[in-house]
Amino acid sequence: MLALTKVEVEVLHEALEDEYLAWATYDQVIMDFGEERPFTNIRDAEARHIDALLALFARYQLSIPENQWPGKVTRYDSLQAACEAGVAAEIANGDMYERLLTVTRREDIIAVLRNLQEASQQRHLPAFQRCARRLAGDNDFRGRGRGRGRGKLP
Repeated sequence: MLALTKVEVEVLHEALEDEYLAWATYDQVIMDFGEERPFTNIRDAEARHIDALLALFARYQLSIPENQWPGKVTRYDSLQAACEAGVAAEIANGDMYERLLTVTRREDIIAVLRNLQEASQQRHLPAFQRCARRLAGDNDFRGRGRGRGRGKLP
C-alpha cells in the first residue's frame, strides 16, 4: 500500500476534526436541553462517522488526535437556535466534503467521505431543518418527516 500524500493526511485530519466538533456540539446541546431529537440521533451518527474515519487512520497507520472540542463548543440560548445552527453546520459540512473529495483518488477514502457527506446532506440537514421549522411554529409543518409510517397526515 502506498503511503498517503501530505494532502491526503490533511484531508483525513480535517474530516476527523469536523466530526469531532459536530459530536461535541450536539453532545453539549443534549447536556443543555436534555435528550432531544434530532440531537440524540445525530450525535450517535457522528460517533459512527468518527469510527469510520478512525478506521482509515488505522489502515494508514496515522496517529489519532484526541477530540479537543468537548467543553469548548458554542452554547445556544435555545433549542431553536441550536437547530438553526445545525442547519448551517450541515450545509458547511456538505461543502467541506465536496472540497475534500477532489484531492484524492483512493477509493477507500472517497467511499468514506462520500458516505459521510451523504449522511450529512440526506439525513442530518433535513432533520435539523424540520427541527428549526417545528420550533419556529411553522403552521405548515406537521412534525412528521419521512418516517416509518407512524401517524397519518390529515
